[in-house]
Amino acid sequence: MMQTNRFFFSLLILIILATPNFGQTIKDANCFSMLAGREVSLDGSVMIAHNEDDWGDLYVDWHKVPRIQHEKGSMLTIEKGGQLAQVDETYSFFWMQMPGMQFSDSYMNEWGLTIASNQCRSREDQPDLTDGGIGFYLRRIMTERAKTAREAVEIGGQLVEKFGYHYSGRTYLVADSKEAWMMSVVQGKHWIAQRVPDDHIAIIPNYYTIQEIDLTDTANFLGSKDIITYAIKRGWFKTDTGERFNFRKIYGDPETLHGIWNIPRHMAAINHFSESAYNYYDNFPFSFQPKSKISHVDIMEIMGTHGEGTQFEISPNYNLGNPHDTEIKRVCSGGNQYGFVAQLRDNGLPAPIAHVMWLAPKRPCIQAFTPWYVGITEIPENFSRDNPRTCLAKHFKEEDLKSKTAGKAYWRFKEFADSCDKNYTVLSTPMKTFKATFQKSILQQQPVFEEVFVQAYNTDEEKALQILNNYVGGLALKILEHTEKSLKGIQPEN
Repeated sequence: MMQTNRFFFSLLILIILATPNFGQTIKDANCFSMLAGREVSLDGSVMIAHNEDDWGDLYVDWHKVPRIQHEKGSMLTIEKGGQLAQVDETYSFFWMQMPGMQFSDSYMNEWGLTIASNQCRSREDQPDLTDGGIGFYLRRIMTERAKTAREAVEIGGQLVEKFGYHYSGRTYLVADSKEAWMMSVVQGKHWIAQRVPDDHIAIIPNYYTIQEIDLTDTANFLGSKDIITYAIKRGWFKTDTGERFNFRKIYGDPETLHGIWNIPRHMAAINHFSESAYNYYDNFPFSFQPKSKISHVDIMEIMGTHGEGTQFEISPNYNLGNPHDTEIKRVCSGGNQYGFVAQLRDNGLPAPIAHVMWLAPKRPCIQAFTPWYVGITEIPENFSRDNPRTCLAKHFKEEDLKSKTAGKAYWRFKEFADSCDKNYTVLSTPMKTFKATFQKSILQQQPVFEEVFVQAYNTDEEKALQILNNYVGGLALKILEHTEKSLKGIQPEN
């Protein structure tokens, strides 16, 4: 049986690789995310992890946005021209911005609410949109106005029903220190959200994973009241077949549900954490209980993998090149722009350090995850540009962005990743060694640093926040310094 399986997968892979233009249809579908309930984690934190994958000549900014007060009666204009009444004050948040991109930014606000998203194409072809619909601003408004994941989902649902979603489909990962949710939106005015059980893990590539729903169970499901009746009206769901309503199958684009760019990385991640062993044709669960409790370190490890040890590791030499240049997409792929693991804690720590985004710039397989605490008030100069309000105003209006951001940290991380891919087996080895050593030292000193911060915070908040800025910025600059040193070592002298 084992030999038969190996033969089947080898034949399947050869067929895919021989298919003309196969990669062109899936290049933009490589994001990977994971949610873990608080009873799953060793320290009682809720965790959310995300690898952001996009293609093209892109750029990433790090921002810390303070609370902003708005004039009474002012209006917020969203990306397509629709308007919404502005709130008196928006919350502070950490913002990973990709200028020009509609759906690539990630957020963590002062309450620990963290939001990222994965493309999930739907079958909808007759969307109902008002004022052009909403897309980019959906997660931002949720971040600015919500204290909890549930509140964010409710706000998001109201926005979708008011304006309509203008992209084919997407799933938002929404978490705080108590709950984790997946919110799946469909082009137009339909959406569904499911809560991840506290003792479960949920994993998602680029297709819908919410299956059977029960909107009467408001503790675990929220969504459009007509999510089923609309599907019946469109002929997607027939009540006389005896089949139960399955959101994933009924609303999802069939091409994505069966796509080999989705299934292998989903299966590999589930099998890494689950007691059960799933195969390619199994119906993967929305969420599951892991075989043991996990930490943010365990999630960091999976975020940098390429299917090693599975039948989809085509060769131990990384496909005679690098693991990112393959048609079968990996957890860590060629389109990675950044990866993060958010550790959201409800353990009595002061607000500025209760929630931390462990961030790996560009490629999680070769770059160390460093902590970005939600309470920071400054971003190192090389990691950001201009002020956040100006950057938001120009988000879709930037021109010649690469020349305007020359010298910024992102380009050094990208340059090294591109260089490394040319001889991955050799060049990634020392970087992985540094990553393991550096991460270990940070993790060991985390409780020590947090104790020092708490003592300082109890006596002088302003001084404590400066200590926090110096600590976070110092670690980030060390990663940048090592990357530049490594890059210099593989570039020929002029």
